[in-house]
Amino acid sequence: MSLSSSGSFVAVQATQLLTLLCLLSSATTTLSFQSISNVNQKIRPGQSSLHVASPLSATKPDQKTPGSAKLDVAWEDLGFEFRATNSHVKITYKEGEGWGQPELVNDPYVNLHIGATSLHYGQTCFEGLKAFCHEDGEVYMFRPEENAKRMQSSCRRIMMPELPTDKFVDAVKTAVKDNIEYVPPYGSGGALYIRPLLFGSGPRIGLQPADEYTFLIMVIPVGDYYKGGLSSPVDCLIIEDFDRAAPRGVGAVKVAGNYAADLLPNMLSKKKGYQIGLYLDAATQTQIEEFSTSNFVGIDNLNKRLITPKSPSVLPSITNKSLMQIARDIGYDVQEREIPFEELASLDEILAVGTAVVVTPVGSVTRYQKKDGDDKEMSEIKYEYGNEIGPTTLKLYEKVRAIQNGEAEDVHGWNMPLN
Repeated sequence: MSLSSSGSFVAVQATQLLTLLCLLSSATTTLSFQSISNVNQKIRPGQSSLHVASPLSATKPDQKTPGSAKLDVAWEDLGFEFRATNSHVKITYKEGEGWGQPELVNDPYVNLHIGATSLHYGQTCFEGLKAFCHEDGEVYMFRPEENAKRMQSSCRRIMMPELPTDKFVDAVKTAVKDNIEYVPPYGSGGALYIRPLLFGSGPRIGLQPADEYTFLIMVIPVGDYYKGGLSSPVDCLIIEDFDRAAPRGVGAVKVAGNYAADLLPNMLSKKKGYQIGLYLDAATQTQIEEFSTSNFVGIDNLNKRLITPKSPSVLPSITNKSLMQIARDIGYDVQEREIPFEELASLDEILAVGTAVVVTPVGSVTRYQKKDGDDKEMSEIKYEYGNEIGPTTLKLYEKVRAIQNGEAEDVHGWNMPLN
């Protein structure tokens, strides 16, 4: 090979090498940008790379809509049970610092200190509300500010920091938006159930408030508690051997322990064939207070009267508050007062009301009492209200559901738009 041809060969090789380097550089740059993009989409504030998530300000590449999630059942058959969704909202409170910024977390497990006051001293309260999709595809939350106020009341009672109403509502909106595809579509009868939870996460051994608290909001798509919206009237048993709450206890706030205390009485009632239990006041066992997980409402159709217990041991239900206003709107005399057990005889319809069930009609109320001087023989008192859903029960249920679904005028401004 001559020097001239050798030089030409080297020049060709150099040109090919330069071209190859340029191609590799371009590919590496593209890969680098793609990697950065993927990281930005997956890592959320305060989370390790194992918690796949997005910053709160991130825009999803595909605009999801209510009812677009792929579920294992049809939307109409959801029932009321846990289902996994995209994420939950987390906000941490630290003593001396106050409330932090909200995070979106999609790991459904909580890493909790072994000394947390929620575990040892029951410093835990929660709420329940729903979001609904209207016919125009827009999503509305039903009275979230009322839930914020009730949680603040629970916080005051068990010495936890109060989450401001605006921060509570913003957190609810964030949770719904990040799980928008799990909001059941209009016409399915379903809703997105929203469960805010606040608990003491800081360690304490002596009985005292924690120095850290964790606020979470999880969301779950749910259908009607009972298939078709309203159940057939259920049979109720008066709970005799247990009390729901003491007169100056925590019955009027939504703390977790109230529900744990009802697990045994609730199970025993069901074993006896009664779907629901009703508590009387702990002090005298003469006044009606509350069902296991729902407020009591009685209807006197002849006198167009709606009555519900007024007691410092009863949790103020937002559903009941709404139904009372609807009853006033249609001309009923609404009375919040003490209700003697014997007054059950004068009522035409009885309802158990709450966020989950909305309205459960009660077909009968039975009470067993020991006879004087005999610990074994029991006497039975039974009030019956029929096997059909009462006309006023149906009217109240249909009205509140129509408002929630955007099918009736929201004259009281209960529906808060998501956007």
